Amino acid sequence: MSRRIALYCRVSSKSQDTASQKPDLQRWADAFGDDHEITWYEDQFSGRTMDRPAWNRLISDAKRGKLSRIVVWRLDRLGRTANGLTALFDELPKLKVGLVSIKDGLDLETPAGRLMANVLASVAQYETEVRAERVRAGQLKAKRQGKTWGGSQPGRLLFLSSDQVETIQHLHLQGKPKAAIARACGVSRPTVYRILRQYDPS
Repeated sequence: MSRRIALYCRVSSKSQDTASQKPDLQRWADAFGDDHEITWYEDQFSGRTMDRPAWNRLISDAKRGKLSRIVVWRLDRLGRTANGLTALFDELPKLKVGLVSIKDGLDLETPAGRLMANVLASVAQYETEVRAERVRAGQLKAKRQGKTWGGSQPGRLLFLSSDQVETIQHLHLQGKPKAAIARACGVSRPTVYRILRQYDPS
């Protein structure tokens, strides 16, 4: 059975698209794909979890011996948790599946590539944690300065906790409508828009 090459691209939300990733992936496929069949897998989902629809299909195909290699635009498109990525780096060689990250110049089939992959995985998680810390610091600073955000009812003002802010961001990354996010967090839609403008989680 001929094994396929998987081209995987991901963005965090439906307001984004994969247009910036696809040309480089296609050029790689044209240059190095040889006679392999190419299959695209595309997610609009947060990188904070490895449980994503297209990624789940890709890994299922890999476990069934259908894939020879996974190619991504950049390593953080695979995910942003060190635990999830390092587990993947351990699993792929056992499945005899290679991994290439174009922008990182990484090939998991080489010792240097495996070392670099684990370093980059830790960097990706670090960046995610730094962004979360900035959210919490921003909320604390705003609270100290007496700033408020609009509440769920006209004329009502409230402080949002860091948990509420992170929930708003997480639901936004999952592509949830602003109205649904507002209902889930007990705030108004203008509040949701203001939080998303003030803090960039992507």
